[in-house]
Amino acid sequence: MKNNQTKTIILTAICVVMLFIPWTILPLRSFPWALESPAAEIIISSYAAFMIFSGVFTVILYAAEKIRHTLMKLCVVINGIYALGGVIAILLMLPGKFS
Repeated sequence: MKNNQTKTIILTAICVVMLFIPWTILPLRSFPWALESPAAEIIISSYAAFMIFSGVFTVILYAAEKIRHTLMKLCVVINGIYALGGVIAILLMLPGKFS
């Protein structure tokens, strides 16, 4: 029982940390080099991929591992919104790659 509780706490902590990592793009994009191509595309693609991963990871923990306390429900909602934003960001960058 104790081992399962520790696992739940660690996985929840990982999901909580994943809530704040996408916001680190704001200070990173304040540098002039981060606004120029190809650095801008690489940065945005990397953050979008991380946001999609964190959303999928959190939903899997919620559904498969059955970690369903209030903090985890909050993480599922926010990381789900982040994942949707990541998918939208990647979809918006695709037409520029093919033209």
